Amino acid sequence: MGEIKNISLEREPADVKEKVVDYWTKRKDSFSENKHEELHSYKGGLWQEELLALLPADAGLNILDVGCGSGFFEMVLAPFDFQMTGIDLTPDMVEAGNDLLKRHGSNAKLMVMDAEEPDFADESFDVVLSRNLTWTLPHPEKAYREWYRVLKQGGMLINYDAEYAKNYHRFDQKENIIHKGVDEAMAEECHRIYHMLSISAYARPEWDADVLKEIGFRKIELDTGAGDRLYKEKDEFYMPDRMFRITAVK
Repeated sequence: MGEIKNISLEREPADVKEKVVDYWTKRKDSFSENKHEELHSYKGGLWQEELLALLPADAGLNILDVGCGSGFFEMVLAPFDFQMTGIDLTPDMVEAGNDLLKRHGSNAKLMVMDAEEPDFADESFDVVLSRNLTWTLPHPEKAYREWYRVLKQGGMLINYDAEYAKNYHRFDQKENIIHKGVDEAMAEECHRIYHMLSISAYARPEWDADVLKEIGFRKIELDTGAGDRLYKEKDEFYMPDRMFRITAVK
């Protein structure tokens, strides 16, 4: 897989996180609505099956959802005996998510927190779960180290992501049906922000596997077919970017 290249803090614009929060604040309403629709479509069932096949069978698992957005995973797993905490850097997104969770009878709690600096004690969680977050982080290696820290010994990392910034040039964006409500200016804003980030230059998920191994994770598995299972149909949730899944054990 080659030598690991460390993310240089100096290479990232100081205000990149502010730009990301501002972008997702503006996307809050349409994004939350889309996730609510996805939850109540057949996709909700697909995600439920996907996650239950991976999660340990123990009742009462303590799960941290990093980059929770409007609480999609919390709603998907609401019927089960899990303790779920979601964190996200965008306050408006967290507020919208907590409103959705109340409507769905979930006892999960979403809070504003930086994925690169989670304010939890060591070995607090059985599972760290994430979706479409890592590609937006200025310092993903730092985040991975922190997620390792808050996992209990034997705990599992489950991370879904894709090379969205890189794929902007690979695919005709008209095929990105999930972005049908995003105007051209907003799409360009997103594109500019994520090309500020060093992670866009790396070959993923192989880069992630190298980093996780160096940190101390074991049983690292890369599944590049996750997108084909979950988003193969060209419906209202379709995106041409091929989502991959990374699992690893502390």
